[in-house]
Amino acid sequence: MDLKARAEAQFGEVEADLQAVSRWMYDNPELAYQEHASSAKLADFLAGHGFEVEHPAYGLDTAFVARAGTKGPEMIICAEYDALPEVGHACGHNIIATAALGAGVALAPLADELGCRVTVLGTPAEEHFGGKVDLIHAGAFSGAAASMMIHPAPNDVLDPGVLAVAHIDVEFFGKESHAAFAPQLGVNALDAAVQAYVNVSTLRQAIYPTDKLHGVITYGGGAPNVIPAHTSMSWYVRAATTERLEELRGRVEDCFAAAAKATGCTFKITETGHVYKDLVSNPLLADLYQSNSTELGRPLLRREDIPADAAGSTDMGNVSHVVPSLHPMLDIKSLPHVNHQKEFAAQTVTPDGERAIRDGALAMAWTTIDIATGNRWGEL
Repeated sequence: MDLKARAEAQFGEVEADLQAVSRWMYDNPELAYQEHASSAKLADFLAGHGFEVEHPAYGLDTAFVARAGTKGPEMIICAEYDALPEVGHACGHNIIATAALGAGVALAPLADELGCRVTVLGTPAEEHFGGKVDLIHAGAFSGAAASMMIHPAPNDVLDPGVLAVAHIDVEFFGKESHAAFAPQLGVNALDAAVQAYVNVSTLRQAIYPTDKLHGVITYGGGAPNVIPAHTSMSWYVRAATTERLEELRGRVEDCFAAAAKATGCTFKITETGHVYKDLVSNPLLADLYQSNSTELGRPLLRREDIPADAAGSTDMGNVSHVVPSLHPMLDIKSLPHVNHQKEFAAQTVTPDGERAIRDGALAMAWTTIDIATGNRWGEL
C-alpha cells in the first residue's frame, strides 16, 4: 500500500470520531480565548492518537501543540475552534479543527518514514483578537517549513483573496442632562456616535471595492430621558493590503474626530486585538493541493475566478507572511446561506459539511506526502 493510501486508511479509522467531535463543537460553541472545553477535547484526541501534546501552550490558556515525528522539516496544520457570538459555529471552525485533526492523524504514523515532523497547532481567537499573531510572537512558527489549514465556505477556492483588517473601538464622551427639561445643558454622546456612523457611511462612496467598513453601536445610553454622556462603537476596517489598511484607517478615524467636533464631545480610539494581514498563498503548496483535491473529486477555483470584493479576513494572513502557507476554502453546499449565518452553522454538521472534513484532511495530508517524498521543502 502506498503512502497516500496508508494515510487515507488511517484517516478512515477516525473519520466517524471526527464527525462526532465536529457535532460536539457545534453543540458547545465557545468564544475567542474562552475555548477551554474545545481545546481540551481536541488536545486529548490527539494525545490518544500518538501525538506528544502540550496544553496549554505558548503562554495561551486555550492554545495547544501536538507533535509527531522526530526529525526533518516541520509541517504545521492549524486548527481553529472559537465560535461567534449569537450564531455559534457559523464560520465552520468545527470543520477546520476536525480536518486538522484528521490530517494529523493520517500523517503521524508516516512522519519518521517521510523524514519530517507533523505539528497540529491549536490556534484560539481567530474570530477576534488574533491568536495566531500571539503564537507567532511566542515562536510557534519559528523554523517551520510550511503551514496549512482549510476553511468551509459556500464555494471551493484554492487561493482566496483575504483582506487585512483592523478591529477598532471608539468611545464618545459628553455630558448628561434631562433630555426634556434642560437639553441645552447636555452634550449628546449618542449624537456623536450616530454622526460617526453617517460619516463612515458617506466615506463608503469613495473607497475601493476591496475596502470594507462595518460597525455597531455597542452602548447608546441608559434611558431615553437622559442625554447620553457616554457611547461606544466597534468597527472593522478592511483593505486588500496592510498598506492600504493604514491609509483607510486614518480616514475612518477622521470620521470619528469630525463627529466629536460637530457635537462637542471628546473621543477615544482603542485597537482591540491584532491587525490581520492579507494572505499570501504559496504557489507550490497551491499546485500540489489542487492536484490532490482534484483526485478526491473536489477541483477548486482560483482567486481570479471569483469577484475581487468577495473576501473576509483571517489571522492566517499573518502566518503567511512568516512561513509558506495555504488556506483553501471548501464548499459545504450552503448557498443561499453564507458564513456567519445560523443556517451556515447548521450546514457544517450535514453530510456536505462532513465531506469537507474528509476532503480537507486528506488533501492536506497528501500534499505533505508529496513535498516530503519529493524532497521539495527547499522549493517552498
